[in-house]
Amino acid sequence: LQQLVESGGGSVQAGGSLRLSCAVSGYTYGIVCMAWFRQAPGKEREGVARISTGGGDIYYADSVKGRFTISQDNAKNTLYLQMNSLKPEDTAVYYCASETYCRLNIRHVRYWGQGTQVTVSS
Repeated sequence: LQQLVESGGGSVQAGGSLRLSCAVSGYTYGIVCMAWFRQAPGKEREGVARISTGGGDIYYADSVKGRFTISQDNAKNTLYLQMNSLKPEDTAVYYCASETYCRLNIRHVRYWGQGTQVTVSS
């Protein structure tokens, strides 16, 4: 099993920044990508960004490109999501996830974190 624990969510005004962290522990066999997803009320869960475990392959959803940065610190077993220029439409529960294929698709997620709320006010 792998455990993913997010932290760093909160409330911020539009234009502000937040950094999410995801502490990763446990079994990593078969995991090739780490990712962030989000789910707003009444909407489907959507992929935000992913990074290969080797760090060489990074992908962002168009809605966050240029504003969010995904990174990882393998020495600390931690995944990050730096979110800048936040907009009210970024309001959602953000989930850390580990994928068996680098697709940023929920069908390929093996493990999920519990989620952390991000609220952006106008």
